[in-house]
Amino acid sequence: MNYAKTPETKNIILKALREDIGKKDITTAMIIPKDKRVKAALLAKENCTICGIALAGEIFKTQDKGIKFKSVFSDGQKIKNGQIIAYIEGKARSILAAERVALNFLSLLSGIATKTRTYTDKVKPFKVKILDTRKTIPGLRELEKYAVRIGGGFNHRFSLDEMILIKDNHLIVSCAMRPAQCIKKIIKNIKKKLSKNIKLEIEVKNLKEFQEALRENPDIIMLDNMKISDIKKAVALERNTHDAIRTTLIEASGGITLKNIRKIASCGVDMISIGALTHSVSSVDISLEFL
Repeated sequence: MNYAKTPETKNIILKALREDIGKKDITTAMIIPKDKRVKAALLAKENCTICGIALAGEIFKTQDKGIKFKSVFSDGQKIKNGQIIAYIEGKARSILAAERVALNFLSLLSGIATKTRTYTDKVKPFKVKILDTRKTIPGLRELEKYAVRIGGGFNHRFSLDEMILIKDNHLIVSCAMRPAQCIKKIIKNIKKKLSKNIKLEIEVKNLKEFQEALRENPDIIMLDNMKISDIKKAVALERNTHDAIRTTLIEASGGITLKNIRKIASCGVDMISIGALTHSVSSVDISLEFL
């Protein structure tokens, strides 16, 4: 589950450094001697699940290969307010130039991991997976979904080519009739063209649509913004239909909060997807302090 250096993440780092530094850090260049060496530490200013430590180290080393970066914790560990996350040593100019970019990523990813951990802890001991969505910052999806995994969550599809997901707008655009009446036709037509390694999921808004979809055995049925009483009924219908071998999993989505997620998990759904894991995140307060 470690941070993986890929061409994509390397490009993200380079672009972020160019964006923040521009041609040169003119303030530091005028004040700090060229060969001045310093020691510093990354410090947590609040309790959190840390994520992005290796990425932060890579940012400093991208700016200056001579920087020494020593982490005290690993991604996924719970950090308390006031604890040192990592030590940094090297040229002061280089550390100051990379500081903001490293902190931005470390704070954001730790915020996502911390929020995800709060949700995953809330649904214990129910056997339900907490999923993210595609509601990510453009260009940062790979890193944000990594942070979700660090927080104990699971990744839904990364891109549109990964799986079939028939949503309400697909039904509205493609159906001349009411959605519930054309679900059967759409799923049948897709299954004729679908390769075996591609999963098929469909979003439904009520029990009538759910029953129509269930008859065609898609891999996953997503219950969108359905009442808890209807979620319980949908789960019971699926269990009665697939008593021996389950062929369709159930995902709950829409309007999920910390207040209602445990009740939803107790209904017996297999997955709960939460856009707020990435689209409504408070960055963790982390600072760089010189020693």
